[in-house]
Amino acid sequence: MILSLALFIQDGGFLDHIDNIDRKRMNYLPEKIIDFHVHLFPDDFFEAIWKFFKKNYGLDVIDRLYARQCVEYLRDHGVGTIVYSNYAHKKGVANLLNAWNKEFLDGTDDIYCFAAFHPDDEDAMAIAEDIISHPKVLGFKLQLLVQEFYPFDVRLFDLYELVMEKNKRILFHAGTGPVGNRYVGIDNFRKILVRYPDLPANIAHMGGFEFKEFFDLLENHKQLYLDTAFCFLPEPARMYTLGSWPIETYKDRILYGSDFPNIVFPRQVEIDALADMDLSEECYQRIFQGNARHLIALHTSGNHCPV
Repeated sequence: MILSLALFIQDGGFLDHIDNIDRKRMNYLPEKIIDFHVHLFPDDFFEAIWKFFKKNYGLDVIDRLYARQCVEYLRDHGVGTIVYSNYAHKKGVANLLNAWNKEFLDGTDDIYCFAAFHPDDEDAMAIAEDIISHPKVLGFKLQLLVQEFYPFDVRLFDLYELVMEKNKRILFHAGTGPVGNRYVGIDNFRKILVRYPDLPANIAHMGGFEFKEFFDLLENHKQLYLDTAFCFLPEPARMYTLGSWPIETYKDRILYGSDFPNIVFPRQVEIDALADMDLSEECYQRIFQGNARHLIALHTSGNHCPV
């Protein structure tokens, strides 16, 4: 999939979509949308990630913007509330990232965060307990693909129990797309739901490529949500292929996310693709704003989300 995406970009496959980015605003969208999947890091972390994308995937991140620039860009392009995450790719950086998160959250209006955690830190739970007390932290990001541990790793159990005790949630990268390894996939994720069936969690990228299997989890696990990030690229790079029925059926459990700025295509491409699905007005309102407002209020003790 990564190879086909790289070739598609090199062949100019996104040009038609780039030409349409400034077309009039679609009437199905709220005036201000909520982006529930943004990546914000300190500058040096961003630079390392961009180099990794180029070296390992042959892909260039097109909007190489630092954190403050990202917020300004999104606010200039129809986004109100922003929910971002960052993750500790190795032992010893979670505390640094969370110190940065506190400062950024305190200095930025209408923004919320899934904070960093790494189970190899000797003081991992102390770090978690400290950052989770921040009123704009919704929970933690676990990037299983990059961090290379299983969702059912016993070292995570205390974190899950803390999250449930404090009325927060986990943002998981748990699917096999756009690339996978032994730590991701539906079979691994099902194992943690056996122990914690009511774990509040968001599944990034709607669980791609195992979309049907992750959608099936929604019926019996009412605390699970899916986000749309990276799922709606043009063919041949599109990951999601199940059609409109699952999205309409679970419209109250899906969140719009852009993956911005660590994307290799214009962010408007996926918004346009969702528009082309001709979903109901209620579905668009829920995906682009309503569901996000509900979760933010739920996990910030009912604090107002101005959008």
